[in-house]
Amino acid sequence: MALSRVADRGDWTAERPVLADLLNAPPIHFHAVSGGYSPAKRAVVECADGTTRFVKAAVDAHTAAALRAEHRVYLHLSADFMPRYYGFHEAELPLLVLEDLRTARWTPPWLPGDVENVLQMLDRVATAPATIEFPKLSSYRSMDRRRWAAVAENPLPFLSLGLASEAWLAKALPALIDTEASAPIEGDDLQHFDVRSDNLCLAQRGPVFDWNLACRGDRRVHVAFWLPSLHYEGGPAPWEVLPNEPGLAALVSGFFASVAGLPTIPSAPHVRTVQQAQLRTALPWVVQALGLADPV
Repeated sequence: MALSRVADRGDWTAERPVLADLLNAPPIHFHAVSGGYSPAKRAVVECADGTTRFVKAAVDAHTAAALRAEHRVYLHLSADFMPRYYGFHEAELPLLVLEDLRTARWTPPWLPGDVENVLQMLDRVATAPATIEFPKLSSYRSMDRRRWAAVAENPLPFLSLGLASEAWLAKALPALIDTEASAPIEGDDLQHFDVRSDNLCLAQRGPVFDWNLACRGDRRVHVAFWLPSLHYEGGPAPWEVLPNEPGLAALVSGFFASVAGLPTIPSAPHVRTVQQAQLRTALPWVVQALGLADPV
């Protein structure tokens, strides 16, 4: 059964027959769920048998590709740090059915012990067995360790954010470029690589992560990319969690410095806003780690 294209993100009419087949019960109510970078449709479905499930449906080619990639992770990785998987419907606009995690606690706020619990679970993620070989982190274009070099080639988007002066950037760039190139990314640890509060919750069984990426590399990398958002949500400063890591500080700050000032992405309009917030906490990290002057 194919799904027709749905213009209204709150209209689940076309998906009802598909969900009835997947869930073995007719869907009765759809409770809209907000959040996430992409414009994919999200809802908690209440079925006639009293069960509830979280459903995510594609709305265009971009979200369809992302949903297929996410489904691939759920097919080949199973652990208590993942939502329970209930089904997938392949179509021009596919949909994915997962566990309803509304009863879990979603951060922020970050309470005492929360950060430590997530870090401990990420250590478990690093050694979790998978039934396929996920790609190497170093194969991702975003991990080319040349992001500060890209800023040097085109500094205007970064400077337009008003977070640093042109004079500071010119003086700091040689150290930023050299240090970023030394960032440790190679390794065989399983990486979530999209750790943020909108992608994790604290369930009774422990932290649970919503997955759409999976790769292998040094386990410190996805922790490092989590820390800027954690800090602006009231969590510890990055250097308190990963002290003495100038390479990672340069890698993370370089990524956000190279993208945060770029034009808005029409299919994901909130991405730049989040990246700018992450840069505001990543930049002080690299300043501290490299002993740079204040970026004024």
